[in-house]
Amino acid sequence: MIAHRPPDEAAARIAEAIGEPARARMLYRLLDGHARTSTELALVAGVSPSTASTHLARLLREGLVCLQVQGKHRYYGLTGPEVAAVLETLSGLTGGSRGEFVPGTPEHLRAARSCYDHLAGTLGVALHDRLLSLEWIARDRGTALDAYAVTARGGPALSKIGVDVEGALRARRRFAFACLDWSERRAHVGGAIGAALLTLFLTRRWLKPARDTRALEITGTGRREFRTHWGIRL
Repeated sequence: MIAHRPPDEAAARIAEAIGEPARARMLYRLLDGHARTSTELALVAGVSPSTASTHLARLLREGLVCLQVQGKHRYYGLTGPEVAAVLETLSGLTGGSRGEFVPGTPEHLRAARSCYDHLAGTLGVALHDRLLSLEWIARDRGTALDAYAVTARGGPALSKIGVDVEGALRARRRFAFACLDWSERRAHVGGAIGAALLTLFLTRRWLKPARDTRALEITGTGRREFRTHWGIRL
């Protein structure tokens, strides 16, 4: 049986983990909601890659950061809003500030592109956030931490605009999940419902594939429809 530490001892360990300057710089850089690689965080912290790995291992053990693997890439992000709230509070006490995320993605790939068979890029992230704010999808608490389920409100609403929700639910794959966007370093919607949405946008010519690249062109019709029906201004 694992013995639980007293609250004061646990708090002291967390404070110690945050209080080391290099680790603090890493955590505050992650506070903008964008995940980063250990190499990027090493530069932020001003330490060698091997030292950064040691610091990140400590932050992982204390539950302050989480690791997300996308293909051959490994990204680190804050564990959740509770960690962000602690950092925000400390920042408020000290009057500190943090740098903004500056993506290095080629411009033609950043606005909209395909991620396997679903929508990624700035538009994909905006769509993900809109689906959550409309409460058409919600975290599926009974499964993986990054999984989404369609809500009672979302099912009819998505079907009304032409999304094959029933087909997505029957598909032999995950229904929906938060897929880390490599240019925005925030989530877009992956899974069967993400694929169904992209298929709809392509069919209606809101998006048009660019030749010999994963980039997607947002058409004039698409800009109007995303603004009118989704409240997304591009």
